[in-house]
Order: sequence, then C-alpha cells, then structure tokens
Amino acid sequence: MYKAFFGLISNPFNLSPDPAFLYRSPHHEEALANLVYGVQSRKGFILLTGEVGTGKTTMLECLRDHLDSHQIPFAFIFNSRLTADQFFEMIAYDLDLPCTRTSKTEVLIALNTILLERANQNKTTVLIVDEGQNLDWDVLEEIRLLGNLENRRGKLLQIIISGQPELDEKLERDEYRQLRQRIALRCRLRPFSDSETTAYIATRLGIAGLRDQNVFPPNVLARIHKGTGGIPRLINSVCDNLLLTSFAMARPVVTAEMYDEVARDLRLESARPDSGRPNRSGMHIAGN
Repeated sequence: MYKAFFGLISNPFNLSPDPAFLYRSPHHEEALANLVYGVQSRKGFILLTGEVGTGKTTMLECLRDHLDSHQIPFAFIFNSRLTADQFFEMIAYDLDLPCTRTSKTEVLIALNTILLERANQNKTTVLIVDEGQNLDWDVLEEIRLLGNLENRRGKLLQIIISGQPELDEKLERDEYRQLRQRIALRCRLRPFSDSETTAYIATRLGIAGLRDQNVFPPNVLARIHKGTGGIPRLINSVCDNLLLTSFAMARPVVTAEMYDEVARDLRLESARPDSGRPNRSGMHIAGN
C-alpha cells in the first residue's frame, strides 16, 4: 500500500522468514557459518537457540538454500507436536524413502540404506527440526538414537535442532544428558544492539529499493530499539506500521508521535505507564 509513496519495490518489513532480507550481523554470520560447518564436517548434532522472534527460522531458511545449492538432501520437521510414529513418517516423506512410511522399522531400514550409500559417495544427509522446545521425550530419544548412525568418517546424519531458550533448559535435565553430551555445536541468536537495529532497518529498506534511509530519524530509531528490545520480528512489525501511518498522513518522515501511537497499538513495553522499568524483551539473549 505504501510502496509507491516511499519508492519501494517490495515490502521491507514482511514478517515471513525471507533469506533475501537477511541482515548479516556478526551474530547472524557466526550462526550460519556454524550451521554450514557442522553439516560439512559431519559433526552430528547442532543446536540453534534464541528468544522468540530473533530469527531462527530465517537462519534455517538460509541453511536450506545452502543445502539445495549443494544438492544435499534434507528432511525438515517444522511441526514438533508429533508422535514418534508421525516423526518417522515425515522423515520418510521428506527424503522420499522407498518404504512403507507408516512402518518405523521399514523407515529405519530404508534410511540406514540411503545414508550408507551417500556416505560411500562421501556425501551427507541432514535432518532439521524446528520448534524443538515442544518435542516430547520419546521423540527426542528417537532423534538421539538416529545420531548413532555413523561410520569411520563421521556421522551419517547431520541433525540440527532449533528452539527457544526452553529447549536449552529441557536439555539440562538429567534424563536428557545422553542427548546433551552429543551436541557438537551450539549457536545462540541474540537481539540486536542499538547500532545493529539501525543497520538492520537501513539494510531492509535498501534491499526493498530505498538506498538512503531518511524515513526513520535517529530519535525514532532509538525508540524503536528500546521498545522492541532489538527483536527482529518486533522491529519488522513496528516499522511496517510506522510506514503505513506515515503514508496515511502523507508524511515522508516518521515522527516520535507516530511511534508512540504505534507502540500503544502493539502493546509495547515502552508505551506503557510503567515503561521506566527494565524491558524484559531487551534482555541480552542470543542474536538474529
């Protein structure tokens, strides 16, 4: 709606995890590099965690693009509210295994066969599990056992589990110690610093066609960072609403008054009467 008004060619603050709009902060670069390295080096288990909205799914989308470009097959489990049987059925479907997909035994036999064939060709296969904090004990145990598939050159299946900080807390429990000990790499996404928030907004606007960011003045950028705690998803929501408000008022530059209105509408901490207290969403947590 506001694209023509600001000279944009696309929506810069879409909430969907589009790798084309990836802002490569040091945290992003490190996390993505660790994911790629873990797969290439056959490390086995890799853990990606971060608060809600810090960009874990975007990281996984970038990894999927990398795997596709290198013709590395992968199974992507995006719904973690699964039984063990449903878990194996989804793996069989994603990897197109030649078996009866409702039979765990046949899935395991077919999976082991294809993993050995690819390992003999010096190739690997990847399992990606999102929203890992929701996984039940029996599914996590099945995932752990899949990690036992290996040969002399390394793990046959590279397993990436992504989730919120609750996943880290779950894995600290004694009953999960066997899985915890198998995690070779840990990646943690953190909210942006104030300078990263400014760069993130400018980067997304630039990709969308606005090379010189002059829509959000410094005082508004500071408020956006404080109100969102540097969480990318919240930043996108706030900025999208601010552009819409600015367009509706035919104003080419966002004002502090516009921000206050949007912040109240989105129920941001900084817009509440007790906003002088520390913003919980601004805690230092791992970054995308």
